[in-house]
Amino acid sequence: MAKDNNTNPNPKKFRLSPWWIYGGLILFFFILNWASGGSSWGETSKASASDFNKLLEKGQIDKVVVYNKNEAEIFLNKTGLADPANKKVTKDIFDKPNPGPHYILDNIGNDELFQKKLETAQLEGKLKDYNFLPKSNWSEIFIALLPILIIIGIWLFIMRRMSGGGAAGGGGQIFNIGKSKAKLFDEKTDVKVTFKDVAGLEGAKEEVQEIVEFLKNPEKYTNLGGKIPKGALLVGPPGTGKTLLAKAVAGEAKVPFFSLSGSDFVEMFVGVGASRVRDLFKQAKEKSPAIIFIDEIDAVGRARGKNNMSGSNDERENTLNQLLTEMDGFGTNTNVIVLAATNRADVLDKALMRAGRFDRQIYVDLPDIRERKEIFEVHLAPLKKVEGLDTDFLAKQTPGFSGADIANVCNEAALIAARKDKKAVDKQDFLDAVDRIIGGLEKKNKIITPEEKRAIAIHEAGHATVSWMLEHAAPLIKVTIVPRGQSLGAAWYLPEERQIVRTDQMLDEMCATMGGRAAEKVTFNRISTGALSDLEKVTKQARAMITVYGLNDKLGNVTYYDSSGQGEYNFSKPYSEDTAKIIDKEISDLIEGQYQRAIQILEENKDKLNQLADILIEKEVIFKDDLETIFGKRAFGEAVEEVFEE
Repeated sequence: MAKDNNTNPNPKKFRLSPWWIYGGLILFFFILNWASGGSSWGETSKASASDFNKLLEKGQIDKVVVYNKNEAEIFLNKTGLADPANKKVTKDIFDKPNPGPHYILDNIGNDELFQKKLETAQLEGKLKDYNFLPKSNWSEIFIALLPILIIIGIWLFIMRRMSGGGAAGGGGQIFNIGKSKAKLFDEKTDVKVTFKDVAGLEGAKEEVQEIVEFLKNPEKYTNLGGKIPKGALLVGPPGTGKTLLAKAVAGEAKVPFFSLSGSDFVEMFVGVGASRVRDLFKQAKEKSPAIIFIDEIDAVGRARGKNNMSGSNDERENTLNQLLTEMDGFGTNTNVIVLAATNRADVLDKALMRAGRFDRQIYVDLPDIRERKEIFEVHLAPLKKVEGLDTDFLAKQTPGFSGADIANVCNEAALIAARKDKKAVDKQDFLDAVDRIIGGLEKKNKIITPEEKRAIAIHEAGHATVSWMLEHAAPLIKVTIVPRGQSLGAAWYLPEERQIVRTDQMLDEMCATMGGRAAEKVTFNRISTGALSDLEKVTKQARAMITVYGLNDKLGNVTYYDSSGQGEYNFSKPYSEDTAKIIDKEISDLIEGQYQRAIQILEENKDKLNQLADILIEKEVIFKDDLETIFGKRAFGEAVEEVFEE
């Protein structure tokens, strides 16, 4: 056998696509049609019998070709081409001399009489030549076959698309639709994400690092009689880094890593999902040790029987059944581990969650203040930033932000700095980016009357005043009456990051939220629609206090919260109508009580409220320092300042 001297490990081979063949056939038909005289590259004009006789009498015809004793093609000579009456047939569609035919005579009438007329004209020197020929009308045949060819082409195209474009084995046949769509990252693939790139998430990283160790050195655990876990489920809010953690596992494990989404299993054809599950696990076992990562597993792992009201066959349930079978069908030492990610673990099937399938549930929570600092340091690394940028400050300014949100803040800050033609990203750019993400884009050109502007200023000053006077309300950062997004004004706070929340803390927050409407009542003795978002927020808080957390004396230590998520499928409430009336009354009383409390605080500080509103109208944006000038130092300490000192 001859040795291949090609040093390229992956030589690019030229493959003739079927579409080139289809295009070539169509072109061949056009050329054949043109060569047979069926068409010219321009639209040939039709001539009547009288027109033909005039051309013949003037001696402007060079030759005549008669096909099937019925149709005649007329070619003009130099005299005919020079005649202005024939100007429109002298050039083709490319504005070049038309070689002919220049005219077509559809019906020659009696062919014998027509032939005698041509013979006479030839004898008189008015016609150079003529011919009688048979003709195969290829253009008509092609036009008749064209719809069939188009249908066949579309069918072939759809079949190739459904089978993965021919990339799979067997030339991309329709039978490959049941093949797995998982993307394989093998140990030679350049996966650059490692655990060093995953900031924060220390607990989650520790657990998945142990999974990597299982795969790298399984004997360490099996020698003691232990079994390698079969699966781990990453659960947490969107943007917290579940998929990133799985990518880090792929980069660290140095084993084949199959990655796909839960929706990749489900198709419109019956049985395809189950077939893809079987093929995926077959490939993983062949490459053992290996990892299978299924992102958004809730697309296929939702609890069975909950969304199939018709009782008909459900393809998604069949796929889930096959997944359950495959996960529990592993041998003890097959060394294949399934990782999955979801932010809706409450809707997953209980059979999928049991030990032996997903042995571990790793909760990936929103980052705390220390973890946010680490995440900022990762995303700030590629940015051109000013010297001495305080990452502690940035971490404090972004409570409740996920890792994806922080990445967005860094990117938005860089865009804002570039928009201002700065050479480096500074602290103010990050603050503007946080404002942009939370509140929306500033709309300084929005038309607001002076009366509306004062009402907005009073509303926002009310929030600021009440929150300043309450111990457990979030510390104020700044207040603005510049419209952002859908809001006409906004107040920014720095909430304390609490692990548990007590009743007095929630009541203070509700009172501060009602401060805007209360300020309108105190100042104008009338209220407006500007408190819609405030009312929505306090209503949700009050309902949660009463029906979820059991913080209401009238109802007692009762909760109607269903952590399994199955309650959303029920058509009835988990309490009686009498209880519903009590809940509605308690919610109303709770909100009204905090509203009256806010009014009382503002009545006591009405002069300072108006003073703050006047400054707000003048400056449009005020900060914590402005409140300290009016109210003095806040009587309550800032717990968040002590976090980094511990």
